[in-house]
Amino acid sequence: MASSMFRSPCKIPGMKGFEKKSYVRRKETSCNIRTNPFRSTEVACQLQKIDSTLIWPVHAPEAPPVPSKPPAPVIDQPLLLSRRARRNRKCPTQRAAFQESNISPANFIYPIFIHEGEVEIPIRTMPGRYMLGRHGLIEEVASARELGVNSIMLYPKVPEALKSPTGEEAFNDNGLVPRTVRLLKDRFPDLVIYTDVNFDEYSSSGHGGIVREDGVILNDETIHQLRKQAVSQARAGADVVCTSEMLDGRVGAVRAALDAEGFQHVSIMSYSVKYTSSLYGRFRKVELDKKTYQINPANSREALLEAREDEAEGADILMVKPALSSLDIIRLLKDQTLLPIGACQVSGEYSMIKAAGHLKMIDEEKVMMESLICMRRAGADLILTYFALQAATILCGENRKFVFK
Repeated sequence: MASSMFRSPCKIPGMKGFEKKSYVRRKETSCNIRTNPFRSTEVACQLQKIDSTLIWPVHAPEAPPVPSKPPAPVIDQPLLLSRRARRNRKCPTQRAAFQESNISPANFIYPIFIHEGEVEIPIRTMPGRYMLGRHGLIEEVASARELGVNSIMLYPKVPEALKSPTGEEAFNDNGLVPRTVRLLKDRFPDLVIYTDVNFDEYSSSGHGGIVREDGVILNDETIHQLRKQAVSQARAGADVVCTSEMLDGRVGAVRAALDAEGFQHVSIMSYSVKYTSSLYGRFRKVELDKKTYQINPANSREALLEAREDEAEGADILMVKPALSSLDIIRLLKDQTLLPIGACQVSGEYSMIKAAGHLKMIDEEKVMMESLICMRRAGADLILTYFALQAATILCGENRKFVFK
């Protein structure tokens, strides 16, 4: 039965171009050309020509010759355009002359992390960033000044043993921040020092306020402590105190406290728009969904309301955080206030650019400079950025004006 199965005629119809006869003819013709020495070259060529019509071509057809010069396009008549914007960017000199937004080291505030020790401690999530001790801090500030960056922001790493539910260490005149301010002012009298008026680094809970037993942040009780913190920092020599915890009424309270102590000359930079964001969550022990005193990132009108309140209470500078995801808010504030606008390029923004640059996914320097110029374009007068020294180095090499080519 098996042999009869193999003798059964095939029921599949033949496909055009693949008949057995054609295949055999191709094979025989090819053999005759190769093996018969008595056929003339002319006959062989004719057979080869005939054979090529019976089979698919073995080689792809030759490409047409490439002309030495592309043909000129045929235009019946030129377009009648009253304005050709490309005329103003046809050469590098004009492109630079008409650049609307520029950036310089004077626009930067350089954030610096400090701690009680002397050894520099690398920050794992931020390549190239360190917790600095006394000597490392002085060297870093000197390097910044050489590049034209003369404004710094201090962020302390407070020992756990000094933290408490009510954060008394925040207004200790001999604490880490006041001692550091006095040290820097003694070495660099014209250095502009920004200090953070916030509760989270001094609180055992990690929150920016005193936490009640049921988890509620006590607004007014916390502001009472922040007033004392701001006065302590001003007494040490801080030029600008930065209210950054988004509690209600803190700007007016701090302004009143400073004025009462004779520090009318000390400015307040209010973090008027501080969105809840995962871009700076890595530095905090507190879960982001519990920080309900920060603004919902889906809201813009609420951000404008907060900024308007801070301006009315006496803020001198309005800060937006985080910067790149809030460019629209920076623009809105710029259009609605005459106060200077700050943009805070947070740790997550820094780390993403650094990581992508390390993996060769982007050109780190170009993306860094593009991010900074975009903040300026949106309306930021000041940019708090961990890239301050790196960007200033490039700007000094470019005669302190970076032109996008």
